[in-house]
Amino acid sequence: MACDFISLAAPGVQKLSPYQPGKPIEELERELGITDIIKLASNENPLGCSPRVLTAIESGMSELALYPDGNGFVLKKALSDFYKRPLEEITLGNGSNDILELAARAFLKPGDEAVFSQHSFAVYPLVVQAVGATGISVPAVEYGHDLVAMAAAITEKTRIVFIANPNNPTGTWVEEGELDAFLMAVPENVIVMLDEAYGEYVQPGELPDGLDFLGRYPNVIVSRTFSKAYGLAALRIGYAFAHPDITNVLNRVRQPFNVNALALRAAVAALGDQEFVKRSRELNAAGMQFITDGVHALGLGVIPSKGNFLSINLGREGLPVYEALLRQGVIVRPVTNYGMPHFLRVTIGSQAENERFLVALKTVLKAVA
Repeated sequence: MACDFISLAAPGVQKLSPYQPGKPIEELERELGITDIIKLASNENPLGCSPRVLTAIESGMSELALYPDGNGFVLKKALSDFYKRPLEEITLGNGSNDILELAARAFLKPGDEAVFSQHSFAVYPLVVQAVGATGISVPAVEYGHDLVAMAAAITEKTRIVFIANPNNPTGTWVEEGELDAFLMAVPENVIVMLDEAYGEYVQPGELPDGLDFLGRYPNVIVSRTFSKAYGLAALRIGYAFAHPDITNVLNRVRQPFNVNALALRAAVAALGDQEFVKRSRELNAAGMQFITDGVHALGLGVIPSKGNFLSINLGREGLPVYEALLRQGVIVRPVTNYGMPHFLRVTIGSQAENERFLVALKTVLKAVA
């Protein structure tokens, strides 16, 4: 009889289900034998990345046999200069997901609790359960964070609270006043992870900037990524700002060379091209309005979003519509696993992609009972 290897895994890991990313184009090609596929499932930037990034990557190709700078000094210095924050506050990660996992590994143990919102990023409960801690999911209000209820859910066992602003997959957000009131209510020995992966898609000054809270609340970690507006999803690079003592703890569990050399070069170049970020934000705003109007014309609703995606309320089970869209060569994201079975999440794409999505959705809604 074969060994039951699952029983050998840590208790938290035994109960985990692997994270399910958006379906790759290549996988759909293999499954259905179709081509001319568009992917609007993973919140990727339809503009790609800055031309400066491609130049920076090309310049680093001759050094592939060398390990990267494990400290990431050049990128940290660029981030420090750009945000006017001390180098000692910065932690680099293999995507911002890595930062979330570092925080869980550093500050959670079996018997501890972590608080997050219903309908929030699926990685929060995954990283909590993986280290044997207990996740506390607080019911959402209109699909968004209920910070008053989340504060009330904090107990003496709580070690981390996760807040995504804007939130994925709903696109909902919290305002500065309510976030400030929440942070004042959180005990100083509870870490608050502000996940701002989609922050660059928000107009400057439109939502609270997590960095503004660091001076008043030393228990805050602000995580961000180059995967979204900067268009570096394939290179996996993110970063966090926090009190130097927290940064010190995170770096104790951070793996050596967790960020590769090409990603470090690319991130510096991307950070230096804010005009590209501005164009990405403008394209996203126009596409958001276009898809919203088109969805409303079909008699469907959306959750207002500050990200680069929309969650569309189909008023029916989402999976049959999702599967029918696949046969049209359009990949979107079902969110049944987020407790939203009547919704599909669609990334804002190029104008041509947005138009094709709406045509496909109209066709599918007529065909799917």
